[in-house]
Amino acid sequence: MSDSLSLLLTNDDGIDAVGFRALYETLSEVADVTAVAPADDQSAVGRKLSNDVSVREHDLGYAIEGTPADCVVAGLEALRPDVDAVVAGCNKGANLGAYVLGRSGTVSAAVESAFFDVPAIAVSLYVPGGGDTPWQEQASDPEDFRNATAATKFLVEHALGAGVFEQAEYLNVNAPMAEGDGPAPIEITRPSTLYEMTAEHDGNGTITLHDRVWDRMRADDIPDPEGTDRRAVVDGKVSVSPLTAPHTTEHHEALDALAETYLDTV
Repeated sequence: MSDSLSLLLTNDDGIDAVGFRALYETLSEVADVTAVAPADDQSAVGRKLSNDVSVREHDLGYAIEGTPADCVVAGLEALRPDVDAVVAGCNKGANLGAYVLGRSGTVSAAVESAFFDVPAIAVSLYVPGGGDTPWQEQASDPEDFRNATAATKFLVEHALGAGVFEQAEYLNVNAPMAEGDGPAPIEITRPSTLYEMTAEHDGNGTITLHDRVWDRMRADDIPDPEGTDRRAVVDGKVSVSPLTAPHTTEHHEALDALAETYLDTV
């Protein structure tokens, strides 16, 4: 363990998740790691924030009765304010595509950290699903997360010193499940823009929402081009997307013109 590098580790699957423990143990080889993670599953809550949260000591650090964003705020402000970086993961299930960035609790923890000016890495594992075993029952062994933990360890050791976070506020990492002996290569990517959410009304008061992208991934029917996060993971690579947290703004002449005529129309 290195005395010079300190990390806050959180997630959205809960502090006792297999992927969380796998990442904690791997990162502890190179850093002083303190867990500040949800006490239970908080998947897909985005940046939902609480006013008050209960905290209890855990053998890895602290368990919070709250969301990933709660954990980052509580961790950086009250429990471990002196860390070099925040790592969120390893999530069981990929967080791929631009449309999931605001939905994922894992990614949202990294975004929350970025607003504190603390570098962050969000880490997720792509579980293909299909076959006889439901995807929820797969990735039950820490070894299944080997590609994700190895890549994250490498980035933690090298990205800070290399100046990566002078241009990016956080990294969104997605890794395929481990196969064979060697690690999967890293590819620097951009989030895919493919979006195929559907909604079906059964006529009896229920509307079913469905993300068809997962069906296409299982069928190897992905139109994403080279260089996108989803294409990299489907091709067996570790996707690393360097991202910025604040929403960008641009000058809009048409909107300026509307503002100038507002008082003349009301």
